Amino acid sequence: MAALEPRDTDVADTRTVPSESDSEGVLSRSYRALSVGIVSVVLLIAFEATAVGTAMPVAARELDGVSLYAFAFSGYFTTSLFGMVLAGQWSDRRGPLGALTTGIAAFAAGLLLSGTAAAMWPFILGRAVQGLGGGLVIVALYVVVSRAYPERLRPAIMAAFAAAWVVPSIVGPLASGTVTEHLGWRWVFVGIPVLVVLPLALALPQIRRRASGAVDDSADGASFDHRRIRLALGISLGAGLLQYAAQDLRWPSLIPGIVGAALLVPAVLGLLPRGTYRAARGLPSVVLLRGVAAGSFIAAESFVPLMLVTQRGLSPTLAGFSLAAGGATWALGSWVQSRPRLERYRERLMTLGMLLVAVAIATAPSVLLDSVPVWIVAVAWGFGCFGMGLVISSTSVLLLHLSAPEEAGTNSAALQISDGLSNVVLLSAGGAAFAALGGGTVTHAATEATGSHPAAFAAVFLPMAGVALVGAWVTTRLRER
Repeated sequence: MAALEPRDTDVADTRTVPSESDSEGVLSRSYRALSVGIVSVVLLIAFEATAVGTAMPVAARELDGVSLYAFAFSGYFTTSLFGMVLAGQWSDRRGPLGALTTGIAAFAAGLLLSGTAAAMWPFILGRAVQGLGGGLVIVALYVVVSRAYPERLRPAIMAAFAAAWVVPSIVGPLASGTVTEHLGWRWVFVGIPVLVVLPLALALPQIRRRASGAVDDSADGASFDHRRIRLALGISLGAGLLQYAAQDLRWPSLIPGIVGAALLVPAVLGLLPRGTYRAARGLPSVVLLRGVAAGSFIAAESFVPLMLVTQRGLSPTLAGFSLAAGGATWALGSWVQSRPRLERYRERLMTLGMLLVAVAIATAPSVLLDSVPVWIVAVAWGFGCFGMGLVISSTSVLLLHLSAPEEAGTNSAALQISDGLSNVVLLSAGGAAFAALGGGTVTHAATEATGSHPAAFAAVFLPMAGVALVGAWVTTRLRER
């Protein structure tokens, strides 16, 4: 954080944003419509994530695609990588409005494609389109926060983003499970797009007024950096080829795996801050930590409902509901990091957060033993999500503090690339281990036992706990000396 002093007056476009009083908050008259609108967008994304995660085991089984289960998640993250870079370029040069609206349209189209799919690969295609939209949206929202809010309000709006996950995390699994069991899993996908109209109508006028156009007039309407766009295509294609190779597990798969690595490595080095891979102090370690935290946690969480449904015989509703408390504790962790009096302890809080994540992931596979009650997962995941609330919101705050206004889009894209890429890589690794140990042999009904060996699930969770421990070390390198 020492690299840049706070620059509240530089964050927003002063041509369009009126002067604010230090006493104003994110829900004051000046910010109310914008805050409610963008938080509502996050609310819908959160509802989709919790609802789709609950319906996914049933969708994979009915589409005869359990062996491709990890693709349904990593397909989303793979295309989101390209969307993130595109949104960073788009937002820095022309403002975040176009990236945001295009992203929401693609997100809705992907949901409709998946919801109407007749086989697993078209379902995965829909998830890929959805991921492109998600990548555009998340970076555009970060740029909106950077431009429209002074630095003193950013921790609060980031905490509001986390709080937007509370209701979906509680209601989403229950609603999704009920709809899946009584109406079918497809309705979980096709029912969400119609809900996006209201928050868009509320937020877009404020975004147009406060955050439109380039920060620098000379950059307004400038052409995109074609080198970064090519690198973005390389990172997306490379990640997809690696995911395919990891799932196939045959000698011919080495070819797409090698090609994927050859595309991925130089693209990553070109798109992330110099020194990210070696945890250089400051911004590179902030970007690296985001990937380590998100990748380990999401890769593990993606397999929790499947483990509870197939190994312990829970219904989709109960399996999804076991993760419900996590939304509330995630929001609580994000609220804790937003307290001004705790700012001096931010790095220590982030270390604590990563340790909680590691313990939660390591505890989850204990339910593979019949003597362990299934509620252990809910308790462990609640603590893990509290840790994630401390870490994820803090990385966002640190990144915006370390970024000049004209670099907010590019650096936000780097943060989200680290997030999405680690999800793809770790889901690929976890999916490969899962498939290699017989995890793709699930053929029974959702409420019956499975032929999969429990070790297939343990091979996913335990390595991810180790990755989270690495993240605890990275938290010691967030400030420059």
